[in-house]
Amino acid sequence: MKEQNKVLRGIGIVLSILLVVASFYLLYQLIKINVLPTKLLFLITIIFVLLDTIFALLLCYYTRAIISKIICVVITLVLIFGSCMGGYYISKTGSLLTNITNVTKHAKNTVSVVVKQSSDIKNKSQLNGLSVGTLRTIGTQGSSKALKELSKDGIVMNQSEYDSLSAMLESFYNGEVDSIIINESSRSQILDMESYADFDNNTRVVYQTSYKVENTDKANAVSDITSKPFNVLISGSDTRGGFDENGRSDVIMVATINPKTSTILLTSVPRDFYVTTACDAADGCMQGALDKITHTGIHGTNTTKRTVEQLLGIEINYTFKVGFDAVTELVDAVGGVDVTVAPGYAVNNFNALSGFSVHEGVNHLNGEQALAFARERYAYTEGDRQRTKNQQLVLMGIVDKITSPSIVQNYSSIMDAMSNTFSTTMSSSEISALIKYQINNNPKWKMEQYMVDGTGDTLMCAELGDAASVMVPDQSTVKMAKDKINAVLAGKSADDVK
Repeated sequence: MKEQNKVLRGIGIVLSILLVVASFYLLYQLIKINVLPTKLLFLITIIFVLLDTIFALLLCYYTRAIISKIICVVITLVLIFGSCMGGYYISKTGSLLTNITNVTKHAKNTVSVVVKQSSDIKNKSQLNGLSVGTLRTIGTQGSSKALKELSKDGIVMNQSEYDSLSAMLESFYNGEVDSIIINESSRSQILDMESYADFDNNTRVVYQTSYKVENTDKANAVSDITSKPFNVLISGSDTRGGFDENGRSDVIMVATINPKTSTILLTSVPRDFYVTTACDAADGCMQGALDKITHTGIHGTNTTKRTVEQLLGIEINYTFKVGFDAVTELVDAVGGVDVTVAPGYAVNNFNALSGFSVHEGVNHLNGEQALAFARERYAYTEGDRQRTKNQQLVLMGIVDKITSPSIVQNYSSIMDAMSNTFSTTMSSSEISALIKYQINNNPKWKMEQYMVDGTGDTLMCAELGDAASVMVPDQSTVKMAKDKINAVLAGKSADDVK
């Protein structure tokens, strides 16, 4: 009997030590992430100290009956497991905050030497002495980088320059040049041209290199993010080569947030909106040129931000860059999203995803379907206008899932997916402050929406060096957007602005 008691006491001591360690691990992670109000953190600490003390005493001294001892052991194991899992989840959240706020100092651009699929050229050594098409005024840094790298390996090519992307492609397909050099961020532009929609299938890359450019995107931080209103640019990139690579801005929204009135206004700008490009000198864009706003992302998020600021006459405080292809992982991680399709907007077949359809009413979409829904424009008579509305629906669907209790079921995978989905110039301390504010005040956020509009036309786009389908701004909607944003910033409702 004495031997049995010694064994049970030994088990009790071991479990007590494990319980204390697990509790300290959880409390350490809570303190480290710094999202809980001080009073709540103090209360949690007191509760854990009391629980640890009570169960340590019960396990080691006061529980003698076998059944009582077993019950204490089971409860202690549950507390240990719960504390470890809680600490792990909080650690994942901390890693997410670090990842998304760790904006890289440089952005990557990838350039490729492309040949036709039917070409006999299989590797870069066979490029020596052959002809290559490049653009005269667009993406010259990338072309020079590729040709310089090749020359180091003794490969010299006969360069032919073109004034526009379409002219270069036409010459390439006509056999006037053996190859062309493209920036991978412009591949989507090529696929958008009806004549070259099959570009990926009838061409291949025989050489590829990359170079880095300075990331000039910086925050214009407000003094107190929990009391001062601010604007956030949400830029959805269509990049294929990694999250740190520049690509077109296929999603452009300004989120105007007023913590005091608990109001969020989402103002969307269609990707084909025809605007005057604005950027800093280091961005390398065609300053003052007219182009689709989607092309500003090729020169970095800062160019998109500066252009939107100029368009709407506002200051943008922070940016969120979203890798829209990676949204598929996030949507799948949260178990899919629900979107409500308005009457008259059912689609039997999407161009963006063969065999995919949506019906009127609530539709549950997986990641691949959500991305197709957010990108589709050809299936709608409103084209880019409806695509922009669909993007808002997908974004709201994700927010609904992330803020629902079901997030606990797949918390770890959701954190991983979010880490690879977006980055922000908002600091981790500012995000922590917002979370604290939400916990302390539990505000009921009011969501408002608006979209600038225009008329379709075919006009010269600087980045293409050729004419393309664009949306010419209706300046009355641009002014309305500015007035609504300023109303929310001033503590009013955007819905009051008519």
